Amino acid sequence: MKMKKAYAVIAAIVVIGGGYYWYSKANSKTTQTQYVTSIAGKGTITASIAGSGNIIVDQSSNVDPTITGTVTNLAVVVGDQVKKGQLLFTIDNNDLSVSVAKSQSSIASSESSLKSAKSSLKQAQLDYDTIKDENVALDKKNAAKSKLDAAKASVVSAEKSLSATKADAANQQLDANKRRVTSPIDGTVNEVNIKNGDDLSKLSSGSSRSVPIIIGDLGTMKAQVAVNEVDISNVSIGQKVTMTFSAIDGLTATGKVENMDSLGTLSSGVVTYNVTIGFDDLDSRIKPQMSVSANIITDVKQDAVMVPSGAIKTQNGNSYVEVLNSGAVPSRASVKTGISNDTDTEIVSGLNAGDKVVTQTISGTSTTVSGSSSSASTKSSESSLHIPGLGGGGGRPD
Repeated sequence: MKMKKAYAVIAAIVVIGGGYYWYSKANSKTTQTQYVTSIAGKGTITASIAGSGNIIVDQSSNVDPTITGTVTNLAVVVGDQVKKGQLLFTIDNNDLSVSVAKSQSSIASSESSLKSAKSSLKQAQLDYDTIKDENVALDKKNAAKSKLDAAKASVVSAEKSLSATKADAANQQLDANKRRVTSPIDGTVNEVNIKNGDDLSKLSSGSSRSVPIIIGDLGTMKAQVAVNEVDISNVSIGQKVTMTFSAIDGLTATGKVENMDSLGTLSSGVVTYNVTIGFDDLDSRIKPQMSVSANIITDVKQDAVMVPSGAIKTQNGNSYVEVLNSGAVPSRASVKTGISNDTDTEIVSGLNAGDKVVTQTISGTSTTVSGSSSSASTKSSESSLHIPGLGGGGGRPD
């Protein structure tokens, strides 16, 4: 009876183990390696260099008088269109009027001195001419000659004094004329940082002072962007540019590179060069100081074979792609690449349009019940069984 029970338990274990084996096998998964592919196509590929910056006004002028005084008759506000020579404001400064009057008085005095010097010269010349051929003592002739020379020197000195006085008067008048402040160019008033009654002498003090008035010709607005030192060697005058603006949704402007800085700017260890871009057509929505992002087109290839840049792989400095035209395993094809951008790369040789290239490989995986897990499960089953007569159970004899 005891042996029959033992055999029954063994048979049960075999049945349980066999069922678990077939269950595990039925639920194990094996996934083959998969490939994500893209078709090599023909088309136009464009290479470009990115830069960002702001809109500047190429022709602008800071109206900042060199004289002091009180602002009066302010005649413009921001946004006004002005012509060259148009009155902007006047400066009240009576000291300049006094200086002009004094300089005019000095001119009169200098002219009188010159007139007197010329009269003295005329007389000295007459006296000398009278005795130079006569039989008179030599000392008298020498005295007359010295008097004539002194008179000539006085005239020269008086003429120089008059010239200096006139120059000073002209400067005084020029300063006085500056009390009438006019626009130096045709343009638009971009900033007005003064008001009537302001003392320009106080405005001009301090490190954070503002220019009284700024005028710019908004028709000369340009984009100025910073280009990294790695890319600047590929930028040249005349290259086409596309521009977008964070402040203007949907607007894409075009232009050309007009100028590049010869000296770079170092900031946080990075060297950049300013590139100035002129607009083909200036949209009225574009304003000074707006942020701009530019793509400078460095090369364009028509009818080029191209693939996604992610399909290009390198080994030992050589480029290749994996081609999956037929079969389950891709083949390697060496290629020569041309220009590229953020998404695509030109294939100069080694690949044909229509070839299927691998852009991503998904490795195969196997999902099975591990041996350790199986052992743990068996052990657990065994520990819950008592097999009479086979030990480990401590079963009661029948």
